[in-house]
Amino acid sequence: MPSVDSYGQGISLASLTDAPDLPRAVRDLADGVIPRSVMRFASAATRNATITAPAEGMLAWLQDTNLLTLYDGTQWTVLAAGAQAWTTPTLATGYGHNGNSNGTIQYRLVNLFGEATVMWRGGMTVTYSSGSPVNGGNFLNSALPAAVRPTSLRTVTAACSAVSSESLSVKVDFQPDGGVRIVTQGGVTPPWVSLNNVMYSL
Repeated sequence: MPSVDSYGQGISLASLTDAPDLPRAVRDLADGVIPRSVMRFASAATRNATITAPAEGMLAWLQDTNLLTLYDGTQWTVLAAGAQAWTTPTLATGYGHNGNSNGTIQYRLVNLFGEATVMWRGGMTVTYSSGSPVNGGNFLNSALPAAVRPTSLRTVTAACSAVSSESLSVKVDFQPDGGVRIVTQGGVTPPWVSLNNVMYSL
């Protein structure tokens, strides 16, 4: 009769009194150990299709988003993001990196208190046409990758120059389609905007 492991994890182990069946012994051990290890899947969809009845405490790494997820008994939650290097996007015409010497505009995906979060840093110069930021305020040359797009509109404030501006901040809209734009109104035409400490949850 198979015995269980000494750590109380319910892993079935072959006993010397069992009839010889090496394939079954190996399979029983694998079936007991794999669900308790960090499983790797190409995506959340692949994970969900493979693990149709997850058990509380299961861990799964998602290769497409570099996220470690945990099944908490109700749903899969993000525990951590992989070591994410900063990404430097190409800015649209009329915008430049290092506004007010704040550094290059960059973003990265991190885990903040169990929530997948996108962090930004750097500053950009901004040009205007008829009192509005050029390109409708859309400062990126192309949309953000799907992995860092919010599920709904995320509106945040960002610091800006006091020169040529009646405000010390502007609104920044991070859109579900990957677009990002700064929004100003009359009398607010700062020559630079800082994205340092700007972040939003997915």
